[in-house]
Amino acid sequence: MEPEGTAARHWAMSLCRDAGFEPDVRFETTDLLLHQRLVEQRLAAAFLPDLVWSGRSPTVALRRLPRGRSTRRVVTVVRRGGEHPAVRAWANPGKPAAC
Repeated sequence: MEPEGTAARHWAMSLCRDAGFEPDVRFETTDLLLHQRLVEQRLAAAFLPDLVWSGRSPTVALRRLPRGRSTRRVVTVVRRGGEHPAVRAWANPGKPAAC
């Protein structure tokens, strides 16, 4: 799980508690690829975003989250004039990112 004090940790802990259990957290890291590897080695369970699969098939069993709790909101701030096309593309999916 992510380290204590992070928004992702708070989200995950709330989800577990709402489901009626307190998770037994043995590993803490912000590295999602390490989360993925721990799950693949059957050393942990984790909340993994679709992005870790990068267009390939998942290598572990996936379970759906409860209705209404399956998304997180991500916010970015970019200074005026410094917006990179990749950031623009992420912030406005479906719209072309002009250089």
